[in-house]
Amino acid sequence: MNVTSETKKSSVPTGAVAHKLPIRNIVAASIGNAIEWYDWTIYAAFAVYFSTQFFPKGDPAIALIQIMATYAVAFFFRPIGGWLLGRFADVNGRKSVMIITILLLGGGSLVIGILPTFSQVGWLSPLLLVLARIAQGISLGGEVSNASAYLAEIAPEGRRGRYSSFFYISMGLALLLGSSLGAVLSTVLTHDQMLSFGWRIPFIIGGVMAAFGAWLRLGIAESKAFEDNKETAQTVKRPLLTTLTQYPKQVMQMVGITLLNTLAYYTFFSSIPPYALGIQHISGQTVFVALTIGTAVFTLLQYPFGALSDQIGRKPQLLLWSGGLALAFIPLSKLITPDAGLMQMTIVFSVGLALYALMASIAPAIMSELFPTALRGAGIGAWYNITVAVFGGTAPLLIASLAKAGRPDLFFVYVTIGAVIAFITVLTLKESAHEPMK
Repeated sequence: MNVTSETKKSSVPTGAVAHKLPIRNIVAASIGNAIEWYDWTIYAAFAVYFSTQFFPKGDPAIALIQIMATYAVAFFFRPIGGWLLGRFADVNGRKSVMIITILLLGGGSLVIGILPTFSQVGWLSPLLLVLARIAQGISLGGEVSNASAYLAEIAPEGRRGRYSSFFYISMGLALLLGSSLGAVLSTVLTHDQMLSFGWRIPFIIGGVMAAFGAWLRLGIAESKAFEDNKETAQTVKRPLLTTLTQYPKQVMQMVGITLLNTLAYYTFFSSIPPYALGIQHISGQTVFVALTIGTAVFTLLQYPFGALSDQIGRKPQLLLWSGGLALAFIPLSKLITPDAGLMQMTIVFSVGLALYALMASIAPAIMSELFPTALRGAGIGAWYNITVAVFGGTAPLLIASLAKAGRPDLFFVYVTIGAVIAFITVLTLKESAHEPMK
């Protein structure tokens, strides 16, 4: 069955929403992604403080590697969540899945915030941590694909870039909260207090935020695109195989673009902070303040870049993103030295995240435009999350391992190669900014 020929076009007349954004729907769709990334980012950013709380304290470097291994293990449950929840969303609706994902995340975050330590319960402590991370991995697998699809599906033609930008605007605001908490806590609390209880505070806050997000999502309606295509989705057999047989080029494009998308995110938000703190021994205040400034730049650029892509197209913006990062990764890494001050670290985060914003602002549109509505949840959910699990989930572990081996510079060579692959992939894309969703 050719899914494209049997799906209905889901465009909405531009005049209906061109000057009035559906604020509740946009916020409800975006808030889950914001809370998801807030939680995953604070895990990496505060790992240096709680790694010895869940693992033996004998060698802090080994404990950090173990905590990052736990971080990576959860990522391999993302494809499971992406596939199962993506398919469920294609058949039963985006709304129900978005409620499930945010509840899973909130529960996992709260559990981490109140877990007993290794000194209290021994190896039961890291076991419970792994179970909480698995629940969050399944959650994030379903969250990104379906919230992205929802935003793209409710956007009028010619405005998908603008609507998509809210996905990472909300994420940027949540990350600002996370990095600001890091800056405040590392300033107000002593190092011993951070080790004792300070690291728990962001996780408990994340659980409360997730409960609010679930309530907000209860009030949204399904997208018209889903309603128009749900019967077609129900007739699709073996949807994952269908994406490979009918859309092999799009699958490869999804992998090639996501490769750099995930490496860029985890490099700046999850790999550089623990590398700067635990390996280069830069002060927590310097790292978190610089990350806060860089995140503010990233957030402020989202809507302008989303609107720009609606005008000039997605492809020129993606070429600048991938080409710019290919040239910038290694030079920026040279600034992360033990004597690095606030100015140097601010340059690292601001330049890198400004380039990353070129892609992040339109990520939901780019991914959603690759697959038709009847396969969108499953297609994005599976291939996006497999790529993120392989390359994103291992990034903090890889940089920690390479640093222990005395070659942290190889990590930045690795992500530069990823940027070159993405640049080549973008060259194969068909411009989709001005075409209706299928």
